[in-house]
Amino acid sequence: MEPTNEIVFTESPKEALNEALKKYSPDQVAILVDENTAQHCLPLFELDNKDFRIVQIRSGEKNKNIDTCQRIWKSLTEWGFSRKSLLVNVGGGVIGDMGGFAASTYKRGIKFINFPTTLLAMVDANIGGKLGIDFMGFKNHIGLFNDPECIYIHTAFLHTLPKRELRSGFAEVIKHGLIKDKAYWEHISNSTFPDLEWKSVVKRSFEIKQEVVSEDPKEEGVRKILNFGHTLGHAIESWYLNHGQSLLHGEAIAVGMILEANLSHQLNLIKDNEMASISSFINNNYEKIEIPPMTELQRIMGQDKKNKGNSVMFSLIKGIGDCVYDQNVGDELISTAIKKYDSLK
Repeated sequence: MEPTNEIVFTESPKEALNEALKKYSPDQVAILVDENTAQHCLPLFELDNKDFRIVQIRSGEKNKNIDTCQRIWKSLTEWGFSRKSLLVNVGGGVIGDMGGFAASTYKRGIKFINFPTTLLAMVDANIGGKLGIDFMGFKNHIGLFNDPECIYIHTAFLHTLPKRELRSGFAEVIKHGLIKDKAYWEHISNSTFPDLEWKSVVKRSFEIKQEVVSEDPKEEGVRKILNFGHTLGHAIESWYLNHGQSLLHGEAIAVGMILEANLSHQLNLIKDNEMASISSFINNNYEKIEIPPMTELQRIMGQDKKNKGNSVMFSLIKGIGDCVYDQNVGDELISTAIKKYDSLK
């Protein structure tokens, strides 16, 4: 499976949707939104065709589950959608992940296109064909690989975001520089959030992820570098979600990157000044959080999809702009990294 080459930056969601309808000629069209994108983004499509069906779900990671998928499937079934129908996903990472999963499994697969509306979705979640839902408290535990027919990026959607949501997506931007492009990291780390030229940022981050995904679509090798910050970050995010506490994906990944950079430092993969630079920049842009108990992190990381047997495998940076994967790190180093994070002011 090759990743989709259909990436379109558009100034008009309405025109982009009309072009998609001409290209794919679906017999029916449903648009998947949550309460936020229904209010702030859907009006930009200027829908004047009563044939569009709207599926509205509740926003948030806590709703990315099989129950919500069943609601989507039920709506499509009741409307008589066929394998010639089209699902249009308008939203962030949750909408893209779950909408794509629902479309890919409905009648063994119908076409879907994405209009990412958050920075996180534009630079990361919508790229690379990873689709899925959370299950039994484990993030993205059930899913598959499948690409949308096209991804339409309208960066003006970013103006609809609360600053906290924009900052959440910024974590993935930081990650792209750290794992793949030192000059990009230097540009980002010398900028002041949120005063960046977002269109150029989205384009560069998109290019980095597409380059990695094109080389390894099924995450059998080098694609694993995209998980830097995510082994501990996902475990932290899952624990907070399971305990009903508010923590966005990027906020968890930001902490995960500090912790996993520290693992890289302990293993002499990065220098003192690089560790200090990473820690200082991320710590200045994200609030410090309480790290869950080590036993809970171990339990959740035990289900990580990158694991080999009973070994938790990490992707760690080897100097800023480079990354290595399949790194087996012991609990002692993890505990030390957590202690160092806890000591940060």
